[in-house]
Order: sequence, then C-alpha cells, then structure tokens
Amino acid sequence: MSLYDDAVLVLKEYEGHQDQDELRRLYLDHLAAHPDGMWKACGDGHITASALVIDPERGRALLTLHRKLRMWLQMGGHCEPVDATLAEAALREGREESGISGLTLLPGGPVRLDRHLTPCAWHLDVQYAALAPAGAVEAISDESLDLRWFPYVEVASVADDSVVRLLEATRARL
Repeated sequence: MSLYDDAVLVLKEYEGHQDQDELRRLYLDHLAAHPDGMWKACGDGHITASALVIDPERGRALLTLHRKLRMWLQMGGHCEPVDATLAEAALREGREESGISGLTLLPGGPVRLDRHLTPCAWHLDVQYAALAPAGAVEAISDESLDLRWFPYVEVASVADDSVVRLLEATRARL
C-alpha cells in the first residue's frame, strides 16, 4: 500500500469530533483531485503529519518554537518518500524534531485534523499524539529555535488555538 492509499484509508476511518467531518471530506476531496497531494511539491496544498509529544505522568507537552513560523507548535511537517504510513510520518517528525527516540503513538489513530496556510501552501495536517518514554531527554533540531516542556495548563498561554485543541483532544483520549 502506498502512502497515498494509507492516507485515504486513515481519513475514511477517522472518527474525530463531529465538527471535523467536513474537514475530513475536504482532505479526501483534495486527495481525489490531486494524486500528488501527499507531497510538498503540490502547490494547491498537501497532507502533512504531526505529533504532539506528551508526558502524561508529569502532565506536560513538549513544544517546538518553529524556526520559520516563530510559533510554539507540536512536532510535524511534510511527508517524505521513506514514510510508509501517515502514522510513521508523524512519528518520524516527532523523533526528528524532539530528539527523543522511543516515542510511541497514542493508540486510536489521528487525534485531530487541522488545515492552515503556511508560507509554502495549505497544510492539511493529520495530527497524532506521541507518548514520551520515561526519562526522555529532548534535543533541539535545526528546524527549531527552542524546545520546551510546558505543563498542560500553560500551553494555552504560549500556543495558538490549534495546539490547544490538539492537547484537549489528546487528554480526552488518555
């Protein structure tokens, strides 16, 4: 199965909040209209994958201060040819941007969808949550200005609404 096929399957099976059904259909329509819709080269927008790294034992989330956007965000980005599935893409992005090996995705598939305009194009983000292993030590990547653990209650004071909604949906699934 190709990454494209996996994305279609994941989106067809996605059962997030009811308010996300229209967005889910938009993602599926985009892929139907754009065979290259998984890749950064698709100028009309592309599917991306992200992972909110959390430490439930300590009640905190790891956010990156994105180098280009200068915003506190979850780890994530463009799909790459090495990614066999969206889940693998999200996990790869989580590892690369957090420096933490041993991340595991929260079971149950994507936590949320979020469509946002970036300097390169529309990102149709499929958002997962990743659990940090005990004793995890983060390391800043070249895509980040900073990397910091925030207690759940502080995330809303540093991040935008999309990150706050992702955290809320993640905590509801725990």
